[in-house]
Amino acid sequence: MHGEKQKLSAVDLWTVMAKTKELTEDLRLRIVAAHKSGKGYKTISKCFEVPVATVQSIIKKYKTFRTVKNLRVRGRKPKVTPVLARRIVREVKKNPRITTKAILMNLGSAGGNISRQTVQRTLHTAGFHGRRPRRTPLLQIRHTKAHLAFANAHLDKEGDFWSSVLWSDETKIELFGHNDVAFIWHKKGEAFNPKNTIPTIKHGSVNLMFWGCFSAGGPGNLITVNGTMKKEQYIKILNNNIRQSAEKLGLGHQWTFQHDNDPKHTAKVVKKWLADKNINFF
Repeated sequence: MHGEKQKLSAVDLWTVMAKTKELTEDLRLRIVAAHKSGKGYKTISKCFEVPVATVQSIIKKYKTFRTVKNLRVRGRKPKVTPVLARRIVREVKKNPRITTKAILMNLGSAGGNISRQTVQRTLHTAGFHGRRPRRTPLLQIRHTKAHLAFANAHLDKEGDFWSSVLWSDETKIELFGHNDVAFIWHKKGEAFNPKNTIPTIKHGSVNLMFWGCFSAGGPGNLITVNGTMKKEQYIKILNNNIRQSAEKLGLGHQWTFQHDNDPKHTAKVVKKWLADKNINFF
């Protein structure tokens, strides 16, 4: 009869529900609450107009997992097991310059059929990324000992002291020569670990040499060095730039000049010139 509400069978209800959105979490909780109150599956089905099979599924899921929320899908099993991931990380810790191709070769049959991209993703997950190595001076044991002695001798210096220091050094810019791009694997903050750097020396192919200075307030003068710098040229550079840079940086009258133990820096004539000019240095 027209106007009379048509009743659907369980199969029809299931067909309708399959074509609509999934049940809300609130509705699932109400179904569970109804079941806890003692109502049967069929009663709950009629009350909420939900197929009996759906009611059974919701109740079973709640009894098993104590939740009505959607469970995380397991998905495909990862190719890289935790054991294999640790082995890949050990490879780059042992040799930061190793390539993904070499890692796969070292893994051999243990690597299975994983790709180089999979190895990269595994390393990225562990915090390792391919970066260009930092170039640092080639240090010998005596240099390291001297650096440690300097640090220990100035442990008690306050921040104001270091703000009044005028630092200086020479640097070389290579124009032609060995410019291969190398990448290494390391975590953030480990750029200057000796394993992750490329030692450099002050000789080689065509290059430009510069002398410069700076303080906590910014950079001072930058001077091009013609040819090989000797102590006479070094004194001339200091005479023309050191006080000018100190004034430019606002260091006042009480400031300290710093340069390293390069032979031309420690020459007697250089020390005498600094003393005659009443310049504190270390």
